[in-house]
Amino acid sequence: MKYERFNDTIVMRGELGDELLTIIEEVCLKENVKLAEVTGIGATDHATLGFYKVKEQKYYPTTLQGEMEIVNIVGNVSQKDGKYYGHFHAVLGGEGGRTYGGHLNEAYISATAEIFIRIIDGQIDRKVCKDTGLNILDL
Repeated sequence: MKYERFNDTIVMRGELGDELLTIIEEVCLKENVKLAEVTGIGATDHATLGFYKVKEQKYYPTTLQGEMEIVNIVGNVSQKDGKYYGHFHAVLGGEGGRTYGGHLNEAYISATAEIFIRIIDGQIDRKVCKDTGLNILDL
């Protein structure tokens, strides 16, 4: 992984074999990012997406193998209990235009990933919502 910071924006490139969420967290910790929005594109050959069933308060994972475009990753960085908290969703595209989407649990880069982290001046924590079981922004 390589990155450069330009004022309030970090531009990073993930490389073959990097786990995408891990490298985003590494950069955010190194740069002391407390609040940010994240977008990106790239390619993966192994990813796990989650689907959350609110009534059950449970994520159901789907692991995907094979060449896929990371059509879009979108998410944010905040804090929970004073620590880094990343929340990301992704759309992945397979051969023939088939797409998959959901909460991104992991994605291993198979070619490259181009990620932009726009830092927001501030800090927002998360709290558990007892109605949904989700870690929601504490606004």
